[in-house]
Amino acid sequence: MRKVKMFTFKELVSKNKEELLRNNKEMERIEKQIDEKHSRKIKVERAGSGSY
Repeated sequence: MRKVKMFTFKELVSKNKEELLRNNKEMERIEKQIDEKHSRKIKVERAGSGSY
């Protein structure tokens, strides 16, 4: 049997990054998710900072 090459975490991250850079549509989707997450967090923080 052939031995399967195991990638290190660093190699996997590099391969993933290269693939994402080639795929702009996926990058835009991820950036949108991150922006929405931060927007929700800011709204929650502002809503919770009311005076009593």
